[in-house]
Amino acid sequence: MLENKNISRTELSEIGEFGLIDILTKDFPIENPSTIKGIGDDGAVIDFGNEKAIISTDLLIEGVHFNLAYVPLKHLGYKAVMVNLSDIYAMNAIATQITVSIAVSNRFPLEALEELYEGIRLACNHYKVDLVGGDTTSSTRGLIISITAIGKASSDKITYRNGAKENDIIVVSGDLGGAYMGLQVLERENEVFKINPNSQPDLDNYQYLIERQLKPKARQDIVLLLDKLGVKPTAMLDISDGLSSELLHICKQSQVGCRLMEERIPLDPTLINACEEFELSSTMIALSGGEDYELLFTISPSDYDKIKGNPNLSVIGYITDYSQGCNLITRNNEAIPLVARGWNSFRQ
Repeated sequence: MLENKNISRTELSEIGEFGLIDILTKDFPIENPSTIKGIGDDGAVIDFGNEKAIISTDLLIEGVHFNLAYVPLKHLGYKAVMVNLSDIYAMNAIATQITVSIAVSNRFPLEALEELYEGIRLACNHYKVDLVGGDTTSSTRGLIISITAIGKASSDKITYRNGAKENDIIVVSGDLGGAYMGLQVLERENEVFKINPNSQPDLDNYQYLIERQLKPKARQDIVLLLDKLGVKPTAMLDISDGLSSELLHICKQSQVGCRLMEERIPLDPTLINACEEFELSSTMIALSGGEDYELLFTISPSDYDKIKGNPNLSVIGYITDYSQGCNLITRNNEAIPLVARGWNSFRQ
């Protein structure tokens, strides 16, 4: 877990916008030769030569996407970068640069923002991406973070959502549902704290789940693994809104159906135990929980032997003709239509 070293307070009004930018971005080295010009001019200059650029943007708003009552700022900075890089890897590309824009209210001193940017810097270092620009401004509603991620890939490597074909195999990386259950644990302990501020939460049994929520991983390693194995996915995306929602995206855009095998969905034992404690279905959490940021993809049957038995990957079903619909095949061998119950930011 990342640690918090917030010990003093410097008002942002004392240093101004450009002084703030200088302080927050001084420790970001350039990692990629494609970065010709980073921070310090009116725009970044990036040169990919013959490769294609991939760009993705996400917005994170306090009170909607995160709760600072239990999300440390350093973790938030790390995760904010990671969720954007995940979109690049979901295109079978490699992330190279990011821009970071923030809006902050006057309740945040310089030291708080330095914690946030320390997490951003750690993510940049880990994934070898360059911070090349952004913006800062004031906010009347707490903290808002907008990150744009930039990546590159050759035309023959880029993978879209619409390429799945009948009989393709459905594969997922890692395990699912952990991030959602980590959030449930944190929310529960936060409610206990509101009632009794002197209470000390015992989180030892939930460390894996909390880590999945506060410091998830973008699966750059899976992109590199597939390249090493000589496997080009036919369709791919990352699991941000739940397995069922993402699989339905692939099926809709590819005009196909699917059969998802319940018994094949990868679940960590810690998740199963937590679901029993919370009286929740582990299958439902895996289908609808979201924020796992694992990669979901389809491959040609001819590539099955290349990924078979790999501990990082699980085969969880196969693609069917559109007329057969999208179904979950339960452990009792019943076919249940898949429904998207994942995150919807506009749902009341």
